[in-house]
Amino acid sequence: MSNIIKTRLVKIGNSQGIRIPKVLLDQIGLTNDLELEVEGDHLILRPARRPRDGWEGQFRHMAANGDDVLLDPDHGANAAWDAEEWVWE
Repeated sequence: MSNIIKTRLVKIGNSQGIRIPKVLLDQIGLTNDLELEVEGDHLILRPARRPRDGWEGQFRHMAANGDDVLLDPDHGANAAWDAEEWVWE
């Protein structure tokens, strides 16, 4: 179901904002954190995605496939260059 509701821009400091009716917020699940995007002449609002959403499952998948190994084993935590190049104060 599409809701079309007219609203006006309101001054907020040096910016402008809009009031979004609760019925629309509830319909798409918007909360405090949003993403804004411009596509042509459309302003798109969506709930903010978590930056690392889905990483845990991907890491588990990598481990199950044996893909979670260092690509360059000479640069592990105990590499000689690590002890020689860093100055610890």
